[in-house]
Amino acid sequence: MTRLYVHEWDGGDRVALLVHGITADSGSWWRVGPELADRGYHVYAPHLRGHGRSRRGPYSVAAWADDLVESVPPEPEVAIGHSLGGLVLAGAVDQLRPRRVVYEDPAWFPPITGREEAALRFRAQKDWELADVQAFYPRWELAACEAKLAALDRWDPATTAFVDDFDGIEPKPPTTPALLMLADPSTLIVPEKAAELRRAGFEVRVVQGAGHVIHNDDMVGFLAALDGWV
Repeated sequence: MTRLYVHEWDGGDRVALLVHGITADSGSWWRVGPELADRGYHVYAPHLRGHGRSRRGPYSVAAWADDLVESVPPEPEVAIGHSLGGLVLAGAVDQLRPRRVVYEDPAWFPPITGREEAALRFRAQKDWELADVQAFYPRWELAACEAKLAALDRWDPATTAFVDDFDGIEPKPPTTPALLMLADPSTLIVPEKAAELRRAGFEVRVVQGAGHVIHNDDMVGFLAALDGWV
């Protein structure tokens, strides 16, 4: 029995792992999961603790990473983590040992100012209705907005507490091929930091004009950025 609820799409023998961001759950991957299944992957999309159908608290990056390691198969062909999921995946990568790893606009570095305001903005989403989601994400398809609203209904706002003590991470140079896929512009990985990470061994690709949730903002651009990785 796994620690986390894990949604699956069965398309083949190769394993892909998808790790969602804060306030989301597997519904965030409503197009990516089936796309990878069509490409021959068995896709695992866990709900992080405090999200979706998984258990509640306590919350920390270390706890999320431990849950992930205990809940999905090791050595996936590819692992993709978005935002908080990219942060959690970075903490679990040495134990999971994916053959390739993709970090989609990962939350590795806190904003210089406004961390409390950011947590408040996340918590305010708990009261959103469909019109609020559509207004905030005007490029998203209706199905993406509906998935976001369903995830918010199941999400525990207490997950934002980890932000208070989070000082960021300095990712280790990758020991497996690692792609850093960034929004345009990314508010989490500024150009100077992206250049540092490129020198450290990460491949960096920017999806022109895409917002933070690249796979919902621009699925075509997201898949193009994954060329050679899935």
